[in-house]
Amino acid sequence: MNFPSELKYTEDHEWIRIEGDTAIIGITDHAQNELGDIVYVDINTVGEALQKGDVFGSVEAVKTVSDLFLPIAGTVLEINEQLDGEPELVNSDPYGNGWMVRISLASPGEEDGLMSAEDYQKFIGA
Repeated sequence: MNFPSELKYTEDHEWIRIEGDTAIIGITDHAQNELGDIVYVDINTVGEALQKGDVFGSVEAVKTVSDLFLPIAGTVLEINEQLDGEPELVNSDPYGNGWMVRISLASPGEEDGLMSAEDYQKFIGA
């Protein structure tokens, strides 16, 4: 399983990559593995200002639907349009082409309270 060290992680199994005053968010390799084959990604929060922990969308796998939680406060700027036609990118490339949303940061530095790759591995028992 893959745990890129430059990312931060949440207990809800989202990852976040900070890029200046924006961030890219997706679900972890562990999460996609637990969910199984992703068949649909539903995100309709573009333009919305959300707080840390708010639901920004959901992923549907063959046997379950799971909410997606924002790791830090921000405004959803963009969704990954590729996921409309290829939701399986979340399974095959969760940290690359399987990203879900790009947000503008409401409180830069808020990500400091999230888990490192090492902490996340301990959290999931990897």
